[in-house]
Amino acid sequence: MTSLAQSSSSFRRDAVSRHGSAIQRWLPLIAAGLLVLFSLAGCSDGPRENLPGPQAAPVAAGEVPLPEDANVDYTLGSGDKLRVIVYGEKDLSGEFDISGAGNVALPLVGQVRAQGLTVGQFETAVENALKQGYLNEPRVSVEVLNYRPFYIYGEVGEAGQYPYSSGMTVLNAIAVAGGYTYRAANDRVYITRGKGNEVEYPASQAVKILPGDVIRVPERFF
Repeated sequence: MTSLAQSSSSFRRDAVSRHGSAIQRWLPLIAAGLLVLFSLAGCSDGPRENLPGPQAAPVAAGEVPLPEDANVDYTLGSGDKLRVIVYGEKDLSGEFDISGAGNVALPLVGQVRAQGLTVGQFETAVENALKQGYLNEPRVSVEVLNYRPFYIYGEVGEAGQYPYSSGMTVLNAIAVAGGYTYRAANDRVYITRGKGNEVEYPASQAVKILPGDVIRVPERFF
């Protein structure tokens, strides 16, 4: 029995010794692994850099999308006064008014429609009229001398009819009419152009008005 006990004790000592040797061999690797884990954990606890997501296209300060017809070509109408020059034909040239019917009475050719045409279109119309048995290759130049007035009402100092000047904007028109009243909404206006409907525009120096426009400055809502 004593011999068996001694053998068992010796076996346990050998097993412990072998187990201890195995642990000692693995200790450096375990320690290195723990250091890596602690290092990664330390990095994850620090501040994280935000990655940029999809960016919207930048919009310039104060940029406001404008309606498509905010800067249309001027069309002629009743009340405009024109200078018509037919090159090489002094007797056919002169200053003419557009009648209430929208026509211009020209020498030799008579009535030529002007209402609703741009200056360039009216030049072409006069040239075509002169080609009808009068001139072979007429060259015509047209200039607007006096524009028909514009109209403004609503929350302005002096509502009424005012002379139009080339290049006028919405803000110019409001200034001519005495500026805003204290009740005015100063961020928008409503313009009726020709026979069209009333359209909202931003009250901006970028929005040009045209002769004959009817401008309404609305009241703001509190």
